[in-house]
Amino acid sequence: MERAFQRTQILTNHLLQSSTPLPSQTLSSNACLSYSPPELSENYAFDVKEMRKLIDSHNLEERDWLFGLMKQSELFNPKVKGGKVFVSPDYNQSMEQQREMTLKRIKYLQERGVFKGWLTEKGEEIEMRKFSGFEIFSIYDHSLFTKLGVHFPMWGGAIQFCGTKHHHDKWLRDTENYSIKGCFAMTELGHGSNIRSLETVTTYDSNTGEFVINTPCESAQKFWIGGAAKHATHTVVFSQLHINGINQGVHAFIVQIRDVDGNICPNIRIADCGHKIGLNGVDNGRIWFDNVRVPRENLLNSVADVSPDGKYLSSIKNPDQRFAAFMAPMTVGRVNIAIGAVYQSKVALAITIRYALTRRAFSLKPNEPEVLLLDYPSHQRRLFPLVAKTYAMSFAANYLKVLYAKRTPQSNKGIHIVSSSFKATFTWNNMQILQECREACGGQGLRTENRGDNFLLMQLVSKALFAEYMAAQKRNKVFKGLGLEHMNKPCPVIPSQLTSTTLRCSQFQMDALCLRERDLLNRFVADVLKCKAKGENTEQAFNTCYELAKDLGRAFSEQAIFQKFVEAESTLPAGSLKNVLGTLRSLYASICIEDVSFLRYGYLSVDNGANVRREITKLCNELRPHALALISSFGIPDAFLSPIAFNWIDTNSWSLV
Repeated sequence: MERAFQRTQILTNHLLQSSTPLPSQTLSSNACLSYSPPELSENYAFDVKEMRKLIDSHNLEERDWLFGLMKQSELFNPKVKGGKVFVSPDYNQSMEQQREMTLKRIKYLQERGVFKGWLTEKGEEIEMRKFSGFEIFSIYDHSLFTKLGVHFPMWGGAIQFCGTKHHHDKWLRDTENYSIKGCFAMTELGHGSNIRSLETVTTYDSNTGEFVINTPCESAQKFWIGGAAKHATHTVVFSQLHINGINQGVHAFIVQIRDVDGNICPNIRIADCGHKIGLNGVDNGRIWFDNVRVPRENLLNSVADVSPDGKYLSSIKNPDQRFAAFMAPMTVGRVNIAIGAVYQSKVALAITIRYALTRRAFSLKPNEPEVLLLDYPSHQRRLFPLVAKTYAMSFAANYLKVLYAKRTPQSNKGIHIVSSSFKATFTWNNMQILQECREACGGQGLRTENRGDNFLLMQLVSKALFAEYMAAQKRNKVFKGLGLEHMNKPCPVIPSQLTSTTLRCSQFQMDALCLRERDLLNRFVADVLKCKAKGENTEQAFNTCYELAKDLGRAFSEQAIFQKFVEAESTLPAGSLKNVLGTLRSLYASICIEDVSFLRYGYLSVDNGANVRREITKLCNELRPHALALISSFGIPDAFLSPIAFNWIDTNSWSLV
């Protein structure tokens, strides 16, 4: 109170221009701040290159080559700020300019062989190379990431998965060379997630050997189709197929929508979705089909075909299984979205932590230097749990990529469930991380140059777990698959008093996460069966239990992510790298256990919940000396970060206005 009184007196004298202020209490200016790179004061306690190998996992040389390729071209908008070169899209450009720049960047990358083999070669190596490319694109610009994601995994993937050899021979090489520009016409104005109920209708004309595609009503227009408004020459159309008056369900057809001169083809109408609050480098559009005729060969027929005389043919008699086969391209889309979210989180954290290692605020004592933001426990508590989450997501994403690259018909169901789970969790985490990082950078986080429906997927995951549970009960056999093997063991018990040693034990951490998943699955099954006993059908019961479904889906995802973290840690020999990862692993587990579900369902007492929170604070403090090393291990070149990650004083100098 005494100091507050003194400050009040000083300000009063200053404002009233008093002629007799106390000599020792006059206002005086401080020396100007200067920027000091964190590398001068921060030490690396572990090998950053080895850590990068662990979290990036594959194609490191190719990633660095692609970074260099983008940095050296004027198309990627290099700008000098604070004595360093940064590459970032110019978001002040008009929508039309941003779209054209995205197209030019794609052509630049294609001409330099970036996409070589992406569709014409097969195997684990090419799949992993594609993933590494998409991770780099997500770091630079989400418009570039999205437009390429529509063209290669969605349009190209539909031809690969749903088509047969003659489709591959005719379309894939031209798609890879970008002489054909594809889009993916699945969603409609009236139907986004419920693909089975699409309203676009296709019939077959046996007299001409052609399919006839129609948009029967306004809600059937293909809506929000990336690439359709301006650049796409072809699309794969998902439509109900009616043969001899019988609806055979959703099928996929190749349709040309523009000629070589860019003119819209006859009987097709296309409208622009217009300016968006983001992603204006992607030309989203709407498409209507008015009796559009395509050859019989344009049906993607790996699952079903129509004979020249109009007979419907399919070796898969079950319509549910046929539909699942047509949805195959969606899986790689989910994988790409998940891994892209991880790398966007890395960029945000690298920028924010570098800023917090150089930006100061307030002194603890008079006449002492101001304190670095990252030396405040509150700032550590804010950011280090997000670093732990990002490391955990990195290991889980590496597992997902390998799972997909090595896929077999037998593993497709597991990939579908894991990719749905991880996509939801990673993107939720990513939104939290981006928002927290923006706020942690203060006003600087709102500057453009500083870069600043998952519930359905979680319900899908819960449905799959429900089915697995019921199947095991029906067979009276052990659980096998979807990571539920822990259900065969005795139920874990959380100790009544959680000590620091217990909270850092990987076995306790695994037990706690498995206990939550196990209990929520039991609760979910019991509640669904109760609803069905009251007369609700299965879908109604799932909808009634949506809150439990969401909690169960998150529990499944976080347990699976943690498992991959533990496996990555186990590959390391004893040493500093393993020690730091152990601390990160404990922090990730602790923030999962801190989740409200552990209190809501009674797994933790209030006292133990407080113990977990205290442990998180300790773990954050222990990670403080490793802050720069942890974000340097992301392997993101300085040019792909932002000015505030470096000399933010010179960047904002008058000479650059």
